[in-house]
Amino acid sequence: MAQSAAPAAVPAITPISLKTLAPWAVFFGILMLVLLYFVGAEQGATSVISGAGVHEWVHDGRHLLGFPCH
Repeated sequence: MAQSAAPAAVPAITPISLKTLAPWAVFFGILMLVLLYFVGAEQGATSVISGAGVHEWVHDGRHLLGFPCH
């Protein structure tokens, strides 16, 4: 009982325009900069949030990314 399957139609791939992609790229770029700030610089004189809570939450990430903190 041999059955031959007909090849399925491949849907056309539509490109994404830069106008559609630009707001998402800006959003994720700003988000990455904020995360980089909290991991890399949120302590001491430049601290936005008082206390050591943020530092303790990102402490291991700081060492993993090579930021000194001691």
